[in-house]
Amino acid sequence: MRAAVLVNGVPASGKSTIADALVGGLTSRGIAAVPLSLDMVKEGLFAHIGTGDRTHNRMLGRASYEAIFNSIAGFSDRLLPVVDAWHGFQPVEVLQGHLQRARIDRTVEVWVAVPPQVAAARYRARAATRRAGHPPGSYADELFDLAGRARPFGLGPVIEVDGTAAPDPDLAARVLEALGPDPQARGEQSH
Repeated sequence: MRAAVLVNGVPASGKSTIADALVGGLTSRGIAAVPLSLDMVKEGLFAHIGTGDRTHNRMLGRASYEAIFNSIAGFSDRLLPVVDAWHGFQPVEVLQGHLQRARIDRTVEVWVAVPPQVAAARYRARAATRRAGHPPGSYADELFDLAGRARPFGLGPVIEVDGTAAPDPDLAARVLEALGPDPQARGEQSH
């Protein structure tokens, strides 16, 4: 069985902080966790393809998302991808198709919950320092509404974390427990 961890939440919820801590916790337990971030890929595209309007940004987001799962498809079964993205920017069927193509049959979703006002304030604060190509600070108003209605996909076990608190030091253990005893799902090679 192949597994992946989906770190999910609206923009500015704290996903990257949680994903970084989770990868560190998994690695310290001997798991070959591979961090993959939608923004990391998309910013590389900004640098070489250019930035544009909201439609262009969304197109690069979809391309980045597909590139992440295309990469995962080529991974060894021993690797455990940890995908940091606002997975809800597309319908759940898109994610399901990507998971199928990447041969991922088991997921754990780490849902990073954050109050709408916190997401909006964080987004406004970081907008001035983010690489060109991301939506401007005015997106915070739309994000406020999105954060009020966003929910995890629930394609597998969901572990909810508080995006306003320090990362839970037991998160890696909780993720491994949710993945279950299958050695390949834990990033280890089975013999």
